Amino acid sequence: MSDKSTIRVITVDDHEILRSGIAFSLQAYKDLELVGQAESGEQALELIQKTKPDVALMDMQMGGMDGVETTLAIRELYPQVKVLALTSFYDKDLIQQALQAGAVGYLIKGISTKELADTIRLTNSGKTILSHEASQVLIQPDEQPANVGFDLTDRELEVLPLLANGMSNAEIAQQLTISPSTAKHHVRAILSKLGAANRAEAVALAMQHELI
Repeated sequence: MSDKSTIRVITVDDHEILRSGIAFSLQAYKDLELVGQAESGEQALELIQKTKPDVALMDMQMGGMDGVETTLAIRELYPQVKVLALTSFYDKDLIQQALQAGAVGYLIKGISTKELADTIRLTNSGKTILSHEASQVLIQPDEQPANVGFDLTDRELEVLPLLANGMSNAEIAQQLTISPSTAKHHVRAILSKLGAANRAEAVALAMQHELI
């Protein structure tokens, strides 16, 4: 039985051996509880309704609804659930699609049990976490203009690292001694200027263009 300090987790992957491995690994941590496993995106949505998890570990490549589609649906239907991509692929387009869909982290399968547990905790607390491999892929040059973020103000550049730390608008306001409405305005401006759909994508773009 879980309590308020326990992080409820589900894993979504079409490979049973990987789901079983995650289930076994998480047993070592008293503050993490695996409350369900799904082998497809469709099954994941039903499972979330029943189990009300805090974090969903999401494979990106699945038959039927893939990880990106499932993440989009989760963010629309269950916005309180943090989606953490856990996949074998670190293609730049896929990483960007996952972040644009609403994933708050991107990990490569094969990480240590401790790293997975730590990332689940950080993700649940609101942090945006990218694996080293995913970060390296994102910073590779592409056809985007090199001057992305050139029009950010000094204050917006102060807000960016606070976004990366997972701070809410209220926390940003307190940190910078500004009003919550002003903090909200700065966050909206950052997303607009970077062309980001959400905070996670804004952080990823800021890292890609060395703004933080």
